[in-house]
Parts: sequence; C-alpha cells; structure tokens
Amino acid sequence: MNPLLGVFFHWLGGLSSASFYVPYKRIRLWSWEIFWLTGGVFSWIIAPWIGAMIGTEHLFAVLGSTAPSVIWACVGCGALWGMGGLTFGLTMRYLGLSLGMAVALGLTTVIGTLGPPLVNGTLGDVAAKPGSLYTFIGIAVVLVAIVVVALAGHAKEKELPGEKEGLSEFNLSKGLMVAVFCGVMSSFFAFGLERGTPIKEASLAAGTGVLWAGLPVICIVLIGGFATNLVWSGYLIIKNRSAGEWLGKARPGASAEKIPLLTNYLLAALGGTLWYFQFFFYTMGESQMGRFGFSSWTLHMASIILFSTLWGFALKEWKGTSAHTQGLVWLGILALVGSTVIIGYGNYLAGLAG
Repeated sequence: MNPLLGVFFHWLGGLSSASFYVPYKRIRLWSWEIFWLTGGVFSWIIAPWIGAMIGTEHLFAVLGSTAPSVIWACVGCGALWGMGGLTFGLTMRYLGLSLGMAVALGLTTVIGTLGPPLVNGTLGDVAAKPGSLYTFIGIAVVLVAIVVVALAGHAKEKELPGEKEGLSEFNLSKGLMVAVFCGVMSSFFAFGLERGTPIKEASLAAGTGVLWAGLPVICIVLIGGFATNLVWSGYLIIKNRSAGEWLGKARPGASAEKIPLLTNYLLAALGGTLWYFQFFFYTMGESQMGRFGFSSWTLHMASIILFSTLWGFALKEWKGTSAHTQGLVWLGILALVGSTVIIGYGNYLAGLAG
C-alpha cells in the first residue's frame, strides 16, 4: 500500500477524464450522436479489452470462471451508470451549471463513496480504523469544494450573458428530480467496481499484479455503459438520419462541406481512449489505498473537477469574469487539492497501523 502513489494515480485518472472532450471539440461536421458513439467504442470496448489483455493474466479464463451473477451485477451497474451520464446534460439544461453541478456531482461523490461500505455493512468498521477521521474530513472538503466551484459557476452565468444560454428552460422542480436521478445513477460505477471484487480476486490468483487486477472488472462494467449509450445514440441516429456521416455523407439539411473522415476518426479514437484512462488509473490508485479504498471515488471525482476547472482556464472559459469569481474558482481548486492530501494522509495512518 502506498497512498501517495494512489493519489498520484487518481490525479492521472482525473486529468484523463477532464481532457477527453478536448479532441472531441475539434471534430467537424459530425453530429453529436456520431462522434459520441464512435469515441465510445474506444472508451467502452476497444481500449478496456486491450488494456486488460495486455495487463492481466489469463483474462478470459478468469472471466469464464466467474459466477454469472457477478457478471450480470457488474453489467447492470454499468447500465445504470450510463443512464446517469446521459441525464447530466438535462441537469445542466434545467438547473444551469452551478446548481446542476452541485447537486449531481455532490450526490455522485457521497453515494459512490459511502454507498458500497454502507450496503455491505462495513462502514462502522471502516470508521473505527486509524486515520478514518482524516478520510471523512477529506470527503467533506470535496463537497465544500464542489459548492464553491458551483458558486463560481453561478457568478460566471451572471457576469457573462452568453453563459445564460439554455437557462430560459430553468425549472427547479423538474431540474432537481433530474439532478437527483443523475447523481444517484452516476454513482453506480462505484457499485459496479465493488460488485466485481470476485473478478479482481480471481485475477490476482491467476498471477496478475496488484496494480492491474481491477482491469477485467472495468471491461464488464463498461459493457453495461456501452449498452445504455448505444440505445440512446442509436435512437438519435435513426431520428436524425445521421448514420451516413460515418461514410462522409452529410445528413439531410446539413452543410454540404466535405467531412474530414480520417481526422474525425483519429480525434474520436484519441478522446475515447483518454476517457478510458480515467478508470485505468482509477483501479491502479484504488489498489494503493488500503483499508480506505472506498475513498478512491472521492479522489476520482475531486481530480476530475480539479482538472476540468484548470482546462477551463486554459481554454479561456473564465475570460471576462471578475476577480471575485476567479478567486472563488481558485479557492475551490485549493480545496480540491487539499482534500486529496487529507485523504491520502488518512490512508497513510491506516497503513502505519497495519
């Protein structure tokens, strides 16, 4: 166990997650559903299986010996997680950036972190371990940081008129229902990883190193996520008649400009692979967190918010905002960094206690 190394891996995962949409932004003349599903094939199918085949021992024998109930539990959790991802956009649409992010990400963080040990009945035992106080304080600091960043987002919406786009559809009751659904469903990835513990143990028994033992679990959970996204993207493709874009044919009523197919495919592959790397590094980080492995979900969410916010500055998304607003953003960033240090220290104390 090496909590500092674990935090570093979680930061790499957060950076990967925060960066995956940057290549997507450069894709031209493809509809959302086309580039989302194309990149998703790399995110949810190609990259996970290649990673697991390279990094683990006897992958298919391990999965073949796993009880079907475990496989289906992982797939089901992945499908539920996929529903959460698909409703995140609706959350922003009805509540705006600040309130939507605070509710959705706050719920995802809390449920994804505390849900598995609570369901398993181990939360009390975890709370009694040395260093647990620091771990729970770190989780609380992440929630505070989410609220601070959300306040900065609210201030940005007020200061930059262009950021109010879509808020004409603001609907508090509908938005809160969607946000709660999104937050709860998005946390199911953490449950899927926990349900896949027997797969991880079997992979370890087959000779896989501890850093890579979680990779087969990701493959199975992402099958469920792929299924959910395939259904929704497939519906949009049929509705918008956009399937021809894969072959360079513009959909009816779209621009007649030539679609840069090779560039689009390469960018989708890059973005999709970056997205997968968040969980590639997640499992590596979790393997180093010892008794408080459940805190990995908090570190994961904190890292994503941290690097997403930094990307926002790099892409000048905060240009034109006041010093007060930017100060709130940096306060949130400092809180997120501090939370990872606190959680890492709590895991370190647990390691010293043996």
